Amino acid sequence: MKNRIKGQIILTVGLPGSGKSTYLRRKGIQPLSSDTLRLWLLDDETDQSQQYRVFVALRYLLELRLRLGRKRNYVDATNLTPKERRPYFHLAEKFGYEMCAIYFDVPLATCKRRNRRRKRHVPDEVMERMARRLAPPARAEGFSKIAIVRG
Repeated sequence: MKNRIKGQIILTVGLPGSGKSTYLRRKGIQPLSSDTLRLWLLDDETDQSQQYRVFVALRYLLELRLRLGRKRNYVDATNLTPKERRPYFHLAEKFGYEMCAIYFDVPLATCKRRNRRRKRHVPDEVMERMARRLAPPARAEGFSKIAIVRG
């Protein structure tokens, strides 16, 4: 007998400047956010020096939400590769949640242009490196739903 799905973990997937945080904010969604955790823990949302700890904290908070039975759990981060997304699948399986993604399919040039206007600016060479690593989410990974936002 298949376990009943308790809710969803919804990952944003996209480059910096693709509109992930803006999209969630406009929808009135309060996600677990790697940028917010950097601000809380390091006093600077652009500080990339403690990525491991930031994501350990993010997954810990997500696990707490799952233990509390929260139905919809948004994770606002770039989530560029299947390897980066894998820990969320483990949590989903452990707690009986389905995995969903919102993929921000936005050209690199658009992301760079938006990024230059932001106060938390990512260098162009870093953006290009990230774009080369970006793997769109796929059903084969285990996502039950994938929404695409084009920009």
